[in-house]
Amino acid sequence: MSDATEIINTVKGQGDVYLPKTIQRNERLARGLVPKLVRLAGKLPFADDLAAAYYAARDPLTPVKAKAVLFGAAAYFVMPADLVPDVVVGLGFTDDATVLATALSVVGMHVKDRHRAMARRLLGLPEPVKDPG
Repeated sequence: MSDATEIINTVKGQGDVYLPKTIQRNERLARGLVPKLVRLAGKLPFADDLAAAYYAARDPLTPVKAKAVLFGAAAYFVMPADLVPDVVVGLGFTDDATVLATALSVVGMHVKDRHRAMARRLLGLPEPVKDPG
């Protein structure tokens, strides 16, 4: 999972939208998660955290209990029926953000820099600027 060409494929007919190969194998969650993340990436301040959590959940080095928590948070984001519907302006994603924040507070130590880097590549986000001092 370290080489970008190994983990990312273009989606046919979708222009510059990229899907990780691991997501292609898990199409049920991917059909909802990745397109929704790519579509809303600029509007969701936690989109990169959610994508990184998904990559961590797919990582074979992540413990099973942590995978369950991270997959649960990703699945909650995709579910059409949740506590606060996503179409409610201003509040729609607050419950999704809360579920993700809770999941990351419990198992966030398993979301590594490599998962965050893959998430940034997926969403087309720049690498963070490193402070020289």
